[in-house]
Amino acid sequence: MTPFGEKLRTLRSERGVSQKDMAAAIGVSAAYLSALEHGRRGAPTWTLIQKIIGYFNVIWDDAEELARLAEASHPRVKLDTSGLSPAATELANLLAENIEKLDEAELRRITASIRAALGRQA
Repeated sequence: MTPFGEKLRTLRSERGVSQKDMAAAIGVSAAYLSALEHGRRGAPTWTLIQKIIGYFNVIWDDAEELARLAEASHPRVKLDTSGLSPAATELANLLAENIEKLDEAELRRITASIRAALGRQA
């Protein structure tokens, strides 16, 4: 499941909406919506994100969070480290080879550390 899929499922659950009803309302198939929630489809288009935001009537920060989660929800990530330092290539390969071995707490800690490092560079 992707971060976007997890949020989408939470929104549906909180509002008691079935995949079938939501899919019909936003103009997609229930199978597509299920695949989106389970991370078997890539990130949704901007247009679909806007339909989902409108469907759930989310505003401001919640709408921005949904859009941000969609951008961070590509289930198959490809990294091109050509032209970057050996350390960048090593990090990319280390994550690719071992990410499934990390638990949720470790993943969140590493993510926070990278976000902090990026914030210092800005």
